[in-house]
Amino acid sequence: AWTTSGVGDIGTARRYLAGCGTQTAGLCFGGNTGSYSAECEEYDGSVWTTSGVGDIGAATSHLYGAGTQSAGLRFGGINASGTTIATTEEYDGSSWSSGGDLGTARYGPGGSGTQTDALAFGGYVSAVSALTDKYDGSSWSAADALTTARSELAGCGASSSASLSFGGDT
Repeated sequence: AWTTSGVGDIGTARRYLAGCGTQTAGLCFGGNTGSYSAECEEYDGSVWTTSGVGDIGAATSHLYGAGTQSAGLRFGGINASGTTIATTEEYDGSSWSSGGDLGTARYGPGGSGTQTDALAFGGYVSAVSALTDKYDGSSWSAADALTTARSELAGCGASSSASLSFGGDT
């Protein structure tokens, strides 16, 4: 069953943010509070904090994440200028650094896997997309497309070869 008992709220309420990690070591980043956000917060199973946590490189909404709290990945989205981006960043537990850009800029993709073995799938390019890309820790390459084009979908899975996509807008 789901519960809110003993579970802290994120420090800054926002929508269209991304996250990764586990129930006791989570990470959330980006999103929209009425303006675009670069804020990143870590979760320890009961409390969210920004202390010692570096923000993503630029305020971004409609992005996605994969990986863990100490080896996170964030990709795609819309920047504060309203431009769809291909940007990828890697998190080491305290700060973000640039990774290889997605082959096609998009927002609202789903994602799964780890910082060195991830998938980005679907999203919105000039229309809802079925594109899928695989990340190897330094660059993205094309992978098998989704069977149905979707945006604003979710994903989970331990690697690029063991992933699940679900939901979304067609």
